[in-house]
Amino acid sequence: MNANEAILNQKLELIQWLSTIEDSAIIQKIMDLRKKESTDWWNSISENEKQSIELGLEDAESGKLNEHSEARALYKKWL
Repeated sequence: MNANEAILNQKLELIQWLSTIEDSAIIQKIMDLRKKESTDWWNSISENEKQSIELGLEDAESGKLNEHSEARALYKKWL
């Protein structure tokens, strides 16, 4: 069984399980999880974080990148 088939089987198992739930509290928790998962993370970060990401993307697009080994050496004490 490949990964896609495994996921499909899990989805089907969840659908079957959901169809048997009678507890409204559990249903509400699942609905809350669904809302949380569908929220775009971009809307939950600060403007400074957004600007930093945008600057990083601009640097990447213009070729201003460092080798992975340079980054590891620079941040070695935190890794």
